[in-house]
Amino acid sequence: MSTTEPTTDRWTRRPDTPEGWLDRARDVAALLAVDAVERDRAGATPHSEVRLLKESGLVTLLGPVEHGGGGQRWDTAYRVIREVAQGDGSIGQLLGYHYLWAWAVRLVGTDAQIDAVERLYTENDLFFGGAVNPRDSDVVITDEGDEIVYTGRKSFSTGGKVSDLTVLEGVLDGTDKHIFAIVPSDQEAIVFGDDWDNLGQRLTESGSVEIRGVRVPWESAAGYVDKEFQPLVYNTLNTPTIQLVFANFYLGIAQGALDAATAYTRDKTRPWPYGGDDKSSATEEFYVLDAYGDLQAKLWAAEALVDRAVRRIDELLHAERDSVTEVQRGQAAVLIAAAKERIVQTGLEIATRIYEVTGARATANSAGLDIFWRNLRTHTLHDPIAYKRVEVGRYALLGEIPEPTWYT
Repeated sequence: MSTTEPTTDRWTRRPDTPEGWLDRARDVAALLAVDAVERDRAGATPHSEVRLLKESGLVTLLGPVEHGGGGQRWDTAYRVIREVAQGDGSIGQLLGYHYLWAWAVRLVGTDAQIDAVERLYTENDLFFGGAVNPRDSDVVITDEGDEIVYTGRKSFSTGGKVSDLTVLEGVLDGTDKHIFAIVPSDQEAIVFGDDWDNLGQRLTESGSVEIRGVRVPWESAAGYVDKEFQPLVYNTLNTPTIQLVFANFYLGIAQGALDAATAYTRDKTRPWPYGGDDKSSATEEFYVLDAYGDLQAKLWAAEALVDRAVRRIDELLHAERDSVTEVQRGQAAVLIAAAKERIVQTGLEIATRIYEVTGARATANSAGLDIFWRNLRTHTLHDPIAYKRVEVGRYALLGEIPEPTWYT
């Protein structure tokens, strides 16, 4: 079934259990998988795909029940991201980033801001994007009395034109104060560059954005009271949270690659007729069975580590905000770094080696197996994986936990 077909009638009731939400995510993934390659090749703005996420209820998975949301925990959200990414890696990324930005107000906002934002996005099925890229120069914020004004440019803004709300971040001019704010995406002062043209993750709308004087009331500056911010360790969970989002949609893409390859091998791969021990089917070939056994074992091992990291960060994200300690945060970050490192290596190996067990004809563009490697290779360059190994190494060798940064 194409994602362009109406789906509202399929989901008249929202799930109320974690397993129900995972079943819903599997349904969405199955729809996405039908034409994932064709949509990837076309590269059109994924309006219908985001509509699918909204109609299925996945957008409000983390939203409060009292506002019509799913009221689920992050351990379910991570597994939902994974399931959706099996069907389409780009949409898995979009959903994962949405969850992070929807939770951003809980990370840094006041109680009143949390209630207002969660009510707004949950009741209206709004989708988040984010113009927060630390590698670029900071967006400059000017203080104009009752308002602050954001001006600048970001080279990446995942969600872009499909977002209803955009998370902005910048530095107050003349200070070192970073300020987050959540604003409507559809306004003249936000201009999306429509210039995302990359090897993979083609449907993530991750192009540039110009911020041309976006005005925000001081009362909407996340976490600020009387123009001052009171920091908590909890505020710094944004980076471990998004790094584990990465690991989960990498895991989903890798599983999708393995699923697609095994289906191809069962249906189309021919046995090798010159081995001296000819088989009637490729599924009987020793080297094929050996390779799939090796790849599946590695994927299960990576999944187990990712799941362990999910349990750790879930405990912190749902704890009382003022109870989270630097040590807890640091240990979670190290575990997430290890999980990300493992699924990056495993995912890239799977996406490459599947060609060895599907055969030369599997390189045809019509087979579409290239989508998995392209998607993984593109996003796994987000930040150097060597630095994740160093974080784990410092913890293992020296007992050091990483200092919070934009990438740790």
